[in-house]
Amino acid sequence: MSSKVTFRDLLRKVHRDERGAVSLETILIIGAIAIPILIFLIKFGWPRIRDYFNQGLDELEEGSGNAAGTSGRM
Repeated sequence: MSSKVTFRDLLRKVHRDERGAVSLETILIIGAIAIPILIFLIKFGWPRIRDYFNQGLDELEEGSGNAAGTSGRM
């Protein structure tokens, strides 16, 4: 008896196996929902987010400059 498995038999076995199909379908559905949301956020939301963080960084730099200036005078 030969236990040699051919490539064709292996492909047939993989094709018939349906384990994991539900999780794959779930991943595809989540991806189909998430990709348009990400595209929208990058196209329209990112400039506002970037401006918000740049404004915060500018205020932080001004605040650190003021703190350094006042501590040196005392």
